[in-house]
Amino acid sequence: MGSVFGTLFRISTWGESHGGGVGVVVDGCPPRIDLSESDIQFDLDRRRPGQSEITTPRKEADQAEILSGTFEGQTLGSPIAILVRNKDARPEAYTEMSEKFRPSHADYTYQAKFGIRNWQGGGRSSARETIGRVAAAAIAKKVLVKEYAPDLEIIAHVKSIREIEASVSADDLDFDTVEGNIVRTGDPEAAEKMIELIKEMRKEGNSVGGVVECVVRNVPPGWGMPVFDRLEADLAKAMLSLPATKGFEVGSGFEGTQLTGREHNDAFRMEGDRVRTKSNRSGGVQGGISNGENIVFRVAFKPTATIMTEQETVGLDGEDTILKGRGRHDPCVLPRAVPIVEAMTALVLCDHAMRQRAQCGGS
Repeated sequence: MGSVFGTLFRISTWGESHGGGVGVVVDGCPPRIDLSESDIQFDLDRRRPGQSEITTPRKEADQAEILSGTFEGQTLGSPIAILVRNKDARPEAYTEMSEKFRPSHADYTYQAKFGIRNWQGGGRSSARETIGRVAAAAIAKKVLVKEYAPDLEIIAHVKSIREIEASVSADDLDFDTVEGNIVRTGDPEAAEKMIELIKEMRKEGNSVGGVVECVVRNVPPGWGMPVFDRLEADLAKAMLSLPATKGFEVGSGFEGTQLTGREHNDAFRMEGDRVRTKSNRSGGVQGGISNGENIVFRVAFKPTATIMTEQETVGLDGEDTILKGRGRHDPCVLPRAVPIVEAMTALVLCDHAMRQRAQCGGS
Protein backbone atom coordinates (compact mmCIF):
# COMPACT_ATOMS: atom_id res chain seq x y z
CA MET A 1 0.00 0.00 0.00
CA GLY A 2 2.72 2.47 -0.93
CA SER A 3 5.31 1.68 1.74
CA VAL A 4 7.31 -0.82 -0.34
CA PHE A 5 10.08 0.16 -2.77
CA GLY A 6 12.19 -1.95 -5.11
CA THR A 7 11.86 -5.20 -7.07
CA LEU A 8 14.68 -7.58 -6.11
CA PHE A 9 16.28 -5.44 -3.40
CA ARG A 10 13.04 -4.48 -1.71
CA ILE A 11 12.42 -2.32 1.35
CA SER A 12 9.34 -1.68 3.49
CA THR A 13 9.47 1.33 5.82
CA TRP A 14 7.20 1.79 8.81
CA GLY A 15 6.57 4.08 11.77
CA GLU A 16 5.38 7.60 12.56
CA SER A 17 7.21 10.73 13.66
CA HIS A 18 6.10 10.68 17.31
CA GLY A 19 5.30 7.00 17.76
CA GLY A 20 7.47 4.43 19.46
CA GLY A 21 9.96 4.29 16.63
CA VAL A 22 10.57 4.04 12.90
CA GLY A 23 12.35 1.45 10.82
CA VAL A 24 12.63 -0.73 7.76
CA VAL A 25 12.54 -4.33 6.61
CA VAL A 26 14.99 -5.16 3.81
CA ASP A 27 14.16 -8.20 1.71
CA GLY A 28 16.36 -9.63 -1.04
CA CYS A 29 19.75 -8.74 0.39
CA PRO A 30 22.32 -11.36 -0.70
CA PRO A 31 23.90 -13.51 2.01
CA ARG A 32 27.44 -13.21 3.37
CA ILE A 33 27.62 -9.40 3.21
CA ASP A 34 29.53 -8.03 6.21
CA LEU A 35 27.12 -5.87 8.19
CA SER A 36 27.12 -4.26 11.61
CA GLU A 37 25.09 -1.52 13.23
CA SER A 38 28.06 0.83 12.90
CA ASP A 39 27.86 0.46 9.10
CA ILE A 40 24.33 1.83 9.26
CA GLN A 41 25.01 4.49 11.89
CA PHE A 42 27.36 6.61 9.78
CA ASP A 43 24.68 7.78 7.36
CA LEU A 44 22.00 7.96 10.05
CA ASP A 45 24.22 10.42 11.90
CA ARG A 46 24.40 12.56 8.76
CA ARG A 47 20.60 12.53 8.49
CA ARG A 48 19.64 12.93 12.15
CA PRO A 49 18.09 16.11 13.61
CA GLY A 50 19.88 18.48 15.97
CA GLN A 51 23.23 18.21 14.21
CA SER A 52 23.82 21.93 13.63
CA GLU A 53 22.48 25.42 14.27
CA ILE A 54 20.53 25.42 10.98
CA THR A 55 18.57 22.19 11.50
CA THR A 56 15.67 21.25 13.75
CA PRO A 57 16.65 21.28 17.46
CA ARG A 58 14.95 17.93 18.08
CA LYS A 59 17.51 15.76 19.87
CA GLU A 60 17.55 12.19 18.59
CA ALA A 61 20.53 9.82 18.62
CA ASP A 62 18.80 7.76 15.90
CA GLN A 63 20.59 4.64 17.10
CA ALA A 64 20.06 1.69 14.76
CA GLU A 65 19.16 -1.74 16.12
CA ILE A 66 19.40 -4.74 13.79
CA LEU A 67 16.68 -7.14 14.89
CA SER A 68 16.99 -9.90 12.29
CA GLY A 69 18.72 -11.09 9.15
CA THR A 70 22.32 -11.23 10.36
CA PHE A 71 24.48 -13.73 12.19
CA GLU A 72 28.07 -13.35 13.35
CA GLY A 73 28.40 -10.06 11.48
CA GLN A 74 27.10 -11.25 8.11
CA THR A 75 23.77 -11.13 6.31
CA LEU A 76 21.86 -14.40 6.13
CA GLY A 77 19.84 -13.78 2.97
CA SER A 78 16.69 -13.51 5.08
CA PRO A 79 14.76 -10.28 5.82
CA ILE A 80 16.74 -7.67 7.74
CA ALA A 81 14.70 -5.65 10.23
CA ILE A 82 16.12 -2.39 11.58
CA LEU A 83 14.59 -0.31 14.37
CA VAL A 84 15.30 3.27 15.44
CA ARG A 85 13.43 4.31 18.57
CA ASN A 86 11.96 7.79 18.97
CA LYS A 87 13.42 9.30 22.15
CA ASP A 88 12.60 13.02 21.99
CA ALA A 89 8.99 13.03 20.80
CA ARG A 90 6.84 15.95 21.95
CA PRO A 91 3.36 15.31 20.55
CA GLU A 92 1.81 17.94 22.81
CA ALA A 93 3.30 20.66 20.57
CA TYR A 94 0.90 19.62 17.82
CA THR A 95 -2.39 19.65 19.73
CA GLU A 96 -3.81 22.62 17.82
CA MET A 97 -2.96 20.88 14.55
CA SER A 98 -5.28 18.02 15.50
CA GLU A 99 -8.14 20.39 14.62
CA LYS A 100 -6.53 22.52 11.92
CA PHE A 101 -4.80 21.65 8.65
CA ARG A 102 -1.29 23.01 8.09
CA PRO A 103 -1.05 24.79 4.70
CA SER A 104 0.93 22.82 2.07
CA HIS A 105 1.40 19.92 4.52
CA ALA A 106 -0.14 16.45 4.22
CA ASP A 107 -2.68 17.03 7.01
CA TYR A 108 -5.70 17.63 4.79
CA THR A 109 -4.86 15.02 2.15
CA TYR A 110 -4.28 12.25 4.71
CA GLN A 111 -7.59 13.13 6.34
CA ALA A 112 -9.33 13.15 2.96
CA LYS A 113 -7.88 9.77 1.98
CA PHE A 114 -8.06 7.76 5.20
CA GLY A 115 -10.60 9.62 7.34
CA ILE A 116 -8.04 9.52 10.14
CA ARG A 117 -4.51 10.84 10.58
CA ASN A 118 -1.73 10.97 13.10
CA TRP A 119 -1.42 14.73 13.63
CA GLN A 120 1.59 14.42 15.95
CA GLY A 121 4.45 15.91 13.97
CA GLY A 122 3.09 14.83 10.62
CA GLY A 123 2.87 11.13 11.45
CA ARG A 124 3.76 9.01 8.45
CA SER A 125 4.37 12.01 6.18
CA SER A 126 7.15 13.27 8.46
CA ALA A 127 10.75 13.25 7.25
CA ARG A 128 11.50 10.81 10.10
CA GLU A 129 10.11 8.11 7.82
CA THR A 130 13.28 8.49 5.74
CA ILE A 131 15.34 6.94 8.54
CA GLY A 132 14.34 3.53 7.24
CA ARG A 133 15.42 4.44 3.72
CA VAL A 134 18.84 5.65 4.88
CA ALA A 135 19.38 2.54 7.00
CA ALA A 136 18.43 0.26 4.10
CA ALA A 137 20.68 2.19 1.73
CA ALA A 138 23.69 1.59 3.97
CA ILE A 139 23.16 -2.11 3.22
CA ALA A 140 22.59 -1.44 -0.49
CA LYS A 141 25.91 0.40 -0.73
CA LYS A 142 27.76 -2.58 0.76
CA VAL A 143 26.08 -4.92 -1.72
CA LEU A 144 26.93 -2.64 -4.65
CA VAL A 145 30.60 -2.31 -3.73
CA LYS A 146 31.11 -6.00 -2.97
CA GLU A 147 29.12 -7.56 -5.79
CA TYR A 148 28.70 -5.12 -8.66
CA ALA A 149 30.74 -1.92 -8.76
CA PRO A 150 33.71 -1.77 -6.36
CA ASP A 151 34.63 1.80 -7.34
CA LEU A 152 31.10 3.21 -7.16
CA GLU A 153 30.76 6.71 -5.67
CA ILE A 154 27.51 8.51 -4.83
CA ILE A 155 27.95 12.15 -3.82
CA ALA A 156 25.15 14.67 -3.40
CA HIS A 157 25.35 18.30 -2.31
CA VAL A 158 23.24 21.43 -1.99
CA LYS A 159 23.39 23.01 -5.43
CA SER A 160 21.32 26.05 -4.51
CA ILE A 161 19.20 27.60 -1.79
CA ARG A 162 16.78 30.16 -3.16
CA GLU A 163 18.90 32.46 -5.39
CA ILE A 164 22.27 31.41 -3.92
CA GLU A 165 23.95 28.84 -6.20
CA ALA A 166 27.08 26.79 -5.63
CA SER A 167 29.78 27.36 -8.21
CA VAL A 168 31.05 23.80 -8.63
CA SER A 169 30.41 21.19 -11.30
CA ALA A 170 29.05 17.75 -10.46
CA ASP A 171 32.22 16.17 -11.85
CA ASP A 172 34.32 18.12 -9.33
CA LEU A 173 32.28 17.27 -6.24
CA ASP A 174 34.29 16.00 -3.31
CA PHE A 175 32.70 14.23 -0.33
CA ASP A 176 35.03 15.78 2.26
CA THR A 177 34.33 19.28 0.97
CA VAL A 178 30.58 18.69 1.10
CA GLU A 179 30.76 17.33 4.64
CA GLY A 180 33.10 20.15 5.66
CA ASN A 181 30.29 22.67 6.04
CA ILE A 182 26.96 22.41 7.86
CA VAL A 183 24.88 23.28 4.80
CA ARG A 184 26.49 20.44 2.78
CA THR A 185 27.36 22.27 -0.41
CA GLY A 186 30.38 21.60 -2.60
CA ASP A 187 31.20 25.33 -2.71
CA PRO A 188 32.61 26.60 0.63
CA GLU A 189 32.17 30.25 -0.42
CA ALA A 190 28.49 29.79 -1.19
CA ALA A 191 28.10 27.86 2.07
CA GLU A 192 28.48 30.99 4.22
CA LYS A 193 25.81 32.86 2.27
CA MET A 194 23.46 29.86 2.42
CA ILE A 195 23.92 29.52 6.18
CA GLU A 196 23.16 33.19 6.76
CA LEU A 197 20.01 32.96 4.65
CA ILE A 198 18.75 29.92 6.58
CA LYS A 199 19.44 31.68 9.89
CA GLU A 200 17.54 34.71 8.65
CA MET A 201 14.56 32.56 7.65
CA ARG A 202 14.53 30.87 11.06
CA LYS A 203 14.62 34.23 12.84
CA GLU A 204 11.63 35.39 10.78
CA GLY A 205 9.71 32.19 11.51
CA ASN A 206 9.89 31.38 7.81
CA SER A 207 11.50 28.70 5.61
CA VAL A 208 13.35 28.35 2.31
CA GLY A 209 13.91 25.68 -0.35
CA GLY A 210 16.46 24.81 -3.00
CA VAL A 211 18.06 22.12 -5.17
CA VAL A 212 20.16 19.06 -4.33
CA GLU A 213 22.46 17.80 -7.08
CA CYS A 214 23.82 14.23 -7.13
CA VAL A 215 26.59 12.58 -9.13
CA VAL A 216 27.20 8.82 -9.37
CA ARG A 217 30.61 7.74 -10.61
CA ASN A 218 31.82 4.40 -11.99
CA VAL A 219 28.43 2.90 -12.81
CA PRO A 220 28.87 0.09 -15.37
CA PRO A 221 27.03 0.51 -18.69
CA GLY A 222 23.89 -1.57 -19.08
CA TRP A 223 21.90 -0.91 -15.89
CA GLY A 224 18.24 -0.05 -16.41
CA MET A 225 15.06 -1.87 -17.45
CA PRO A 226 13.20 -0.24 -20.37
CA VAL A 227 10.56 0.66 -21.01
CA PHE A 228 8.66 1.38 -17.80
CA ASP A 229 11.55 0.86 -15.37
CA ARG A 230 14.09 3.05 -17.14
CA LEU A 231 16.93 3.95 -14.82
CA GLU A 232 16.12 7.65 -14.80
CA ALA A 233 12.41 6.89 -14.35
CA ASP A 234 13.11 4.86 -11.21
CA LEU A 235 15.47 7.55 -9.95
CA ALA A 236 12.74 10.13 -10.52
CA LYS A 237 10.20 8.04 -8.63
CA ALA A 238 12.68 7.52 -5.80
CA MET A 239 13.43 11.22 -5.47
CA LEU A 240 9.86 12.43 -5.82
CA SER A 241 8.79 9.99 -3.11
CA LEU A 242 10.83 12.05 -0.64
CA PRO A 243 9.04 14.63 1.53
CA ALA A 244 9.10 18.21 0.20
CA THR A 245 10.28 17.32 -3.33
CA LYS A 246 8.74 19.16 -6.27
CA GLY A 247 10.98 18.51 -9.27
CA PHE A 248 13.51 16.16 -10.87
CA GLU A 249 15.82 16.53 -13.86
CA VAL A 250 18.68 14.44 -15.24
CA GLY A 251 21.66 15.59 -17.29
CA SER A 252 20.91 18.82 -19.14
CA GLY A 253 17.35 18.67 -17.79
CA PHE A 254 15.07 21.57 -18.71
CA GLU A 255 17.99 23.66 -19.97
CA GLY A 256 18.49 21.08 -22.71
CA THR A 257 15.27 22.23 -24.33
CA GLN A 258 17.06 25.43 -25.35
CA LEU A 259 19.63 23.54 -27.47
CA THR A 260 19.47 22.04 -30.94
CA GLY A 261 20.12 18.36 -31.51
CA ARG A 262 23.57 19.13 -32.88
CA GLU A 263 24.39 21.10 -29.74
CA HIS A 264 22.86 18.60 -27.32
CA ASN A 265 24.01 15.21 -28.65
CA ASP A 266 26.84 13.48 -26.78
CA ALA A 267 29.33 12.36 -29.45
CA PHE A 268 30.85 8.90 -28.95
CA ARG A 269 34.56 8.14 -28.96
CA MET A 270 36.79 5.22 -28.03
CA GLU A 271 39.03 5.44 -24.98
CA GLY A 272 41.11 2.27 -24.89
CA ASP A 273 38.57 -0.54 -24.98
CA ARG A 274 35.74 1.64 -23.63
CA VAL A 275 33.03 3.52 -25.45
CA ARG A 276 32.90 7.04 -24.00
CA THR A 277 31.09 10.29 -24.76
CA LYS A 278 32.76 13.65 -25.35
CA SER A 279 30.08 15.45 -23.35
CA ASN A 280 27.50 14.26 -20.83
CA ARG A 281 24.28 16.14 -21.47
CA SER A 282 22.48 12.79 -21.22
CA GLY A 283 23.50 12.63 -17.56
CA GLY A 284 24.89 9.11 -17.86
CA VAL A 285 21.62 7.53 -19.05
CA GLN A 286 20.44 6.89 -22.61
CA GLY A 287 17.34 4.95 -23.54
CA GLY A 288 16.76 4.34 -19.84
CA ILE A 289 20.09 2.46 -19.52
CA SER A 290 23.37 3.61 -17.96
CA ASN A 291 26.08 4.33 -20.54
CA GLY A 292 29.09 4.27 -18.20
CA GLU A 293 29.41 8.04 -17.82
CA ASN A 294 28.68 9.87 -14.57
CA ILE A 295 25.01 9.86 -13.70
CA VAL A 296 24.05 13.43 -12.82
CA PHE A 297 20.64 14.63 -11.66
CA ARG A 298 19.01 17.35 -9.56
CA VAL A 299 16.08 17.36 -7.14
CA ALA A 300 14.02 20.43 -6.18
CA PHE A 301 12.88 20.78 -2.56
CA LYS A 302 10.19 23.24 -1.57
CA PRO A 303 10.40 25.44 1.55
CA THR A 304 9.47 23.58 4.74
CA ALA A 305 5.67 23.63 5.03
CA THR A 306 5.47 24.20 8.80
CA ILE A 307 6.45 27.80 9.57
CA MET A 308 6.25 29.78 12.80
CA THR A 309 3.98 32.55 11.53
CA GLU A 310 0.20 32.81 11.28
CA GLN A 311 -1.43 31.49 8.10
CA GLU A 312 -4.97 31.12 6.84
CA THR A 313 -6.30 27.57 6.92
CA VAL A 314 -9.38 25.42 7.51
CA GLY A 315 -10.32 23.31 10.53
CA LEU A 316 -11.88 19.87 10.82
CA ASP A 317 -15.20 21.59 11.37
CA GLY A 318 -15.01 23.08 7.87
CA GLU A 319 -14.61 26.64 9.13
CA ASP A 320 -11.94 29.13 8.02
CA THR A 321 -9.41 29.79 10.77
CA ILE A 322 -5.83 30.83 11.54
CA LEU A 323 -2.92 28.57 12.47
CA LYS A 324 0.57 29.38 13.70
CA GLY A 325 3.04 26.51 13.41
CA ARG A 326 4.57 25.01 16.54
CA GLY A 327 7.03 22.25 17.28
CA ARG A 328 10.58 21.79 16.04
CA HIS A 329 11.23 21.98 12.31
CA ASP A 330 14.03 22.59 9.83
CA PRO A 331 13.91 26.12 8.36
CA CYS A 332 15.47 24.46 5.29
CA VAL A 333 15.41 20.73 4.59
CA LEU A 334 18.32 20.79 2.12
CA PRO A 335 21.29 20.06 4.44
CA ARG A 336 19.64 16.90 5.85
CA ALA A 337 18.22 15.94 2.44
CA VAL A 338 21.69 15.32 1.00
CA PRO A 339 22.26 11.88 2.63
CA ILE A 340 18.63 10.96 1.90
CA VAL A 341 19.08 11.66 -1.83
CA GLU A 342 22.24 9.55 -1.77
CA ALA A 343 20.32 6.80 0.01
CA MET A 344 17.52 6.61 -2.55
CA THR A 345 20.13 6.58 -5.31
CA ALA A 346 21.86 3.59 -3.73
CA LEU A 347 18.57 1.73 -3.37
CA VAL A 348 17.69 2.24 -7.05
CA LEU A 349 21.16 1.26 -8.26
CA CYS A 350 21.35 -1.84 -6.08
CA ASP A 351 17.96 -3.03 -7.32
CA HIS A 352 18.93 -2.44 -10.95
CA ALA A 353 22.31 -4.12 -10.52
CA MET A 354 20.58 -7.23 -9.20
CA ARG A 355 17.99 -7.12 -11.98
CA GLN A 356 20.71 -6.76 -14.61
CA ARG A 357 22.51 -9.86 -13.32
CA ALA A 358 19.26 -11.81 -13.07
CA GLN A 359 18.26 -11.07 -16.67
CA CYS A 360 21.56 -10.78 -18.50
CA GLY A 361 24.06 -12.61 -16.27
CA GLY A 362 27.64 -11.53 -15.67
CA SER A 363 28.69 -8.96 -13.08
